[in-house]
Amino acid sequence: MEKPTEPASIPDAERDTRKPPPEPSLMSTPPAPPRPTRDLTARAVAAVAAVVTAGAGLAVRAGADGAFAKYAGSALYTVLVCALVAFCAPRARPLVVAATALAVSWAVEFAQLTGVPAELSAHSTAARLVLGSTFNAPDLLWYAVGAAGAWAVLRAAARARG
Repeated sequence: MEKPTEPASIPDAERDTRKPPPEPSLMSTPPAPPRPTRDLTARAVAAVAAVVTAGAGLAVRAGADGAFAKYAGSALYTVLVCALVAFCAPRARPLVVAATALAVSWAVEFAQLTGVPAELSAHSTAARLVLGSTFNAPDLLWYAVGAAGAWAVLRAAARARG
């Protein structure tokens, strides 16, 4: 049997049954910007967050004393590390960023048991700010508090972006 090939021999050949593309509306969500633009924006936000967090940490240390200043500084230390991780890995999930920052913070704290950070801190203010000098077990908890707070902010920001 022969197949019809002429449009006239095919029923409804002239009628287009495909749906036209939907008209863009004012209520529709704009398309997401390309990845490089989103990465640059995420890095800019992370850089600003790092500067603000460092400033807040230094302000707490300068304006307060005692346990509050110490433990707020510990929590802010991990928030700062979160901002730096987010800057380096702008596509990382919030939980990965917070967990990495917590692991780094704990590693630095446990390194203080070796005495190396204390030796470096004796010769450098920057080393003292970054590495500390003496192990303090309660800091481990406050690093977790800082990581949890940073995770909550990162997660809310990721949900707001969609």
